[in-house]
Amino acid sequence: MPARLVEVGAGTGKSTEVLRAVGAPMTCVEPDPRMADVLRRRFPEVEVVVAAFEEWTPPVGGVPALACAMAWHWLDPATRNQRAHATLAPGGTLAVFGHQYAYVDPAHAAALEAAFSSVDPVRNDRPDDWIQADIAGSGLFADVRTELFRRGHELTTEAYLRLVRTFSPQLRRSPEDRARVLAAVGATVDGFGGAVVLDLRTTLVLARRPG
Repeated sequence: MPARLVEVGAGTGKSTEVLRAVGAPMTCVEPDPRMADVLRRRFPEVEVVVAAFEEWTPPVGGVPALACAMAWHWLDPATRNQRAHATLAPGGTLAVFGHQYAYVDPAHAAALEAAFSSVDPVRNDRPDDWIQADIAGSGLFADVRTELFRRGHELTTEAYLRLVRTFSPQLRRSPEDRARVLAAVGATVDGFGGAVVLDLRTTLVLARRPG
């Protein structure tokens, strides 16, 4: 068990709940004050720091473990690896989790791709291995490896729309385009009978700061 675990981009604590099982004292770094308030209420035993990772100052000497779950893409791509390296103590472990949402039925995948593309004709979906490529490509870490976990999960139209509302491309759209996407996607899933089965692919990339 590490002496301390730091989670960056903790949000409202969905991954914090899982990481608490490690048993180590935790610090969560979250830039949104409202989400940080939720974190404090849910996990009073966790230290919560309201700051962007790019502005946070890690402890002198670094920490033994740094985690980032579904937020690596929100960090500054020009500095995230350097800051992660500087945050870790020599020999410390970096753990980055990512999700890819595909579909079990290829026909559903094609129809939903068309629904999303009706608003964004050109979409820049990241490949499954982009996190490993990003971390390994920095040249700062050793022992970079990936674990992949897959499962099917059925969602109703409304449940899937709730998920779509959290996607970063959706959050970056104008309110009008967000509404158009939700309408197109909702009508598409309704056409499947009101449910879609996701092929959830969770990637865990582990790396070590050389000692």
